[in-house]
Amino acid sequence: MPSLPNDAPRPEGELEELKRIWATPRGWRVLTAVNNTVIGLYYIGAAFLFFLLAGVLALIMRTQLAVGDNTLVSQDFYNQIFTVHGTTMMFLFAVPAMEALGVMLLPQMLAARDLPFPRLSAFAIWAYIIGGLVFFSTVFYDLAPDGGWFMYPPLTSTEYSPGDNADFWLLGIGFIEISAIAGAVEIVVGTLRTRPPGMSLARMPIFAWAMLIFAGMIIFAFPAVILATMLLELERAFDWPFFIADRGGDPLLWQHLFWFFGHPEVYIIFLPAAGLVSMIVATMAQTKLVGHYLIVVALIGTGFFSFGLWVHHMFTTGIPALSLGFFSAASMAVAIPSGIQVFSWIATIAAGRRPFRLTTPSLFVLGFLFIFILGGLTGVMVAMVPFDWQVHDTYFVVAHFHYVLIGGMVFPLFAVFYYWGPMVSRKMLSERLGRWVFGLMFIGFNVAFLPMHLTGLLGMPRRVWTYPSAMGWDGLNLASTIGSFILAAGVLIFVIDLVRNFRPGEGGPENPWDAGTLEWLPNDVYSTRSIPQVRSLEPIWDQPGLAKEVEEGRHYLPNAPTGGRETLVTSPIDAKPQYVIQMPGPSWTHFLAAVFTAAFFLLLTVKLVVIAAICGVLAIVAIVVWAWELDPGPAKGPVDIGGGHTLPVYMSGPSSHGWWAMVVLMFVAASLYLSYLFSYLYLWTVSPDAWAAGETMAPDLGWPLASGALLVAAVIAFGFADRSLAPPTRRNPATPLLLIIGTLALVAAVGVEVYGHWQAGLRPTDDSYSAMVYMASGLNGQLVLAVAIMSLFTIARHFAGRLDAVRRGTFEHTSLLLYFAAAQAMIGLLLVHGFPRLMG
Repeated sequence: MPSLPNDAPRPEGELEELKRIWATPRGWRVLTAVNNTVIGLYYIGAAFLFFLLAGVLALIMRTQLAVGDNTLVSQDFYNQIFTVHGTTMMFLFAVPAMEALGVMLLPQMLAARDLPFPRLSAFAIWAYIIGGLVFFSTVFYDLAPDGGWFMYPPLTSTEYSPGDNADFWLLGIGFIEISAIAGAVEIVVGTLRTRPPGMSLARMPIFAWAMLIFAGMIIFAFPAVILATMLLELERAFDWPFFIADRGGDPLLWQHLFWFFGHPEVYIIFLPAAGLVSMIVATMAQTKLVGHYLIVVALIGTGFFSFGLWVHHMFTTGIPALSLGFFSAASMAVAIPSGIQVFSWIATIAAGRRPFRLTTPSLFVLGFLFIFILGGLTGVMVAMVPFDWQVHDTYFVVAHFHYVLIGGMVFPLFAVFYYWGPMVSRKMLSERLGRWVFGLMFIGFNVAFLPMHLTGLLGMPRRVWTYPSAMGWDGLNLASTIGSFILAAGVLIFVIDLVRNFRPGEGGPENPWDAGTLEWLPNDVYSTRSIPQVRSLEPIWDQPGLAKEVEEGRHYLPNAPTGGRETLVTSPIDAKPQYVIQMPGPSWTHFLAAVFTAAFFLLLTVKLVVIAAICGVLAIVAIVVWAWELDPGPAKGPVDIGGGHTLPVYMSGPSSHGWWAMVVLMFVAASLYLSYLFSYLYLWTVSPDAWAAGETMAPDLGWPLASGALLVAAVIAFGFADRSLAPPTRRNPATPLLLIIGTLALVAAVGVEVYGHWQAGLRPTDDSYSAMVYMASGLNGQLVLAVAIMSLFTIARHFAGRLDAVRRGTFEHTSLLLYFAAAQAMIGLLLVHGFPRLMG
């Protein structure tokens, strides 16, 4: 396609129509907004609020530890605020803040009107805000978890934590992680499918690459901790012994699952920050990023290596020496891609067309480089097994991970606030106050955390409430406490700057840094006036006049051809336009779904099961109403996207963005089940006696064979249902019948499997083997429930005349999930029934 499809002046009224269609709701209806600029601000604001709240808890802890033998707070309260501080920083601030920046910045960088599932983003954000606020409030009611942000059993088992405190962590954080996964699905599909024409993967901004890898890591890492929380909550609530050693369980299983998530999470946090730093450095140096493609490879390499490091946290648990060597080597190897990025940033600063501008964003970037490099060096130190044995669980490790996390994420985040603030604010933040903010934060951080390396080497253990003054740690701890208050003073000045100068809205300075990427094009509530044709990595630098052309509507989709919200969907590799996606607008459905979903999990925590069940049903109803509008069909297409080029407004199959989202969701489910397979095999290796005793109670082979036959029948029924879809002019009565048959066969397959074990005398409370056997059916049952709801929804659309051989997206999504559920259940049958017999 030509670069300027619209050479003629645009008709009057198009701009006003775009503003009307994309207008932000006013008053209370602002809660229904789905514009990425609006909900992105909510998301970032909530994440920053949690940062401030967790920071207050940190100051209380540092005041308690300022001197030895201090009794400022009680031991029980200290354990609660210690747990809530770590949990809030990791789960409610760090990952959500990076995801918020993706929601906020990606559509602007990709010149898209919005991400492809705006209500999904809004749902995830409101669920996170509601769930996070309720979780944090537990610290005021003596209900906060007190087992540490890592929640190791047996400390968190019912025997040692009998109240509801631990349940708030398990159900609350498990729910918030589901919210993060919803955001990751949106980011993956949005990055791959809503880029502007010509923006191939090779021309994609570094931040978009970083967010794509970030979201992919969430998809594969977070299910492990979700499974861990499920197992521990089932153990606490129903006495299924996954972690109880004398009944065949193993508390180290929790550590394996938690750190399989926990160590990649460090890089999940770092990669987006690194992508943002790459873009700021290039702009401040006014030159193209040195080694752009090497940095992309380094980002991919970091994401890959990060999944091989989780035992890095378990060197002192008695694992085999060969494993120690492998994970030690992997922990040191991950420093290589990080080093590539650091050298690229230094080279870019040196190669600039003009001296590197020392603005507030630049200062935070330079501070990040200094702090993160020190944190990386201590990371290599603790990756060496002999050294780790000496400093494990001391304040040396506390210093190390704060240097990595605050240096690698918080300092870049403050650089982002000052650099991208003008994109969403009518006024820029103060440069003078910004320098004070940086100075206080940089000095305070190093005064606070540098001495902790020494206190750790002197033997001070982490996670302690107080310590004897005779140990000689008072001076170093007092210095750390003073530093923490200096750091807090810097953050306080930043808050004052925000109150004085941050004014969300249009009309701010246009491209004040003279950047080259698309987020600095003129924008309004509809994002860019038209979607440009991209020919390079820095389009604004390399395509003179691009901003004016876009603002005049001389590129693609300068209007609203369907009368609603749309954006272009392009091919995933070379970004060729494929169709125009019709996106939903503001609605109460996603907000109510978030409220009732949060209520469901939180009410379960306090054992109000009936009310929780009602909220769960209401959440499903809200989601069904929300989903009813999401398959509008092809009636309004094809449409002119500019210059006489027409595109369809509906697509099904592998070209559809909905199909891609379902496939990504299946990867999440597959990762969850792989974590289960690991858990099953791990407990088999550590508890062979429990396994041998349980295997004697295995049901006859007739039961799994019957279950397998029902799974095959379900797949066949849906295959015939696919063929039965009629043309738009008529309905085939066989379609709903086949959907019902397939769904019932799937439900019966899981029911037969459970009943076979039950009639054989196996009970999930007997031992770890029994619990794991029933857990397989539990995971399959989750998918079956989802398939059943989606099947009923698909049948309803059939009778409403919204399902046919062309308008088939709803059926495709349901059938994909059913095929996946059947495959997973078949693997479960082979594992539970075939593996014991094979090993026996």
